[in-house]
Amino acid sequence: MGPRNSTHGTPTTKSPTNEGSSNSRIRACHTNDEWKNHFKEHKKKNKLVVIDFTTAWCGPCRSMEPVLKELSDKYTDVEFVKIDMDELPGVAAEYGIHVLPSFLLMKKGNQLDKVIGARKDELQNKIKKHRK
Repeated sequence: MGPRNSTHGTPTTKSPTNEGSSNSRIRACHTNDEWKNHFKEHKKKNKLVVIDFTTAWCGPCRSMEPVLKELSDKYTDVEFVKIDMDELPGVAAEYGIHVLPSFLLMKKGNQLDKVIGARKDELQNKIKKHRK
């Protein structure tokens, strides 16, 4: 089973895009091409994107999965993207991600903010701040 079909212990990564799925509004990018195409499209929109940098083996990352699902259900005007650092180490390196979980908040391809660690309240406050 290749990385595209891997579930990494969560239903949110079953397909490259989960929009419209009853399980989650969180999009998982598994290849560099998926990420590049998504980023290119994102730069055209004035929409907040929250990028979750994670791995399958990270306990705090797993503890944030239900939080991200809850936030993605609550803030339907915000896009949520999941990137597994083991699958896309170059993307993580490009954004200087060294601690897991890490969350980048971006709009039009520009980084607005960052949350390092499993900090639900901080992440929610920054989403509220930047989604306008």
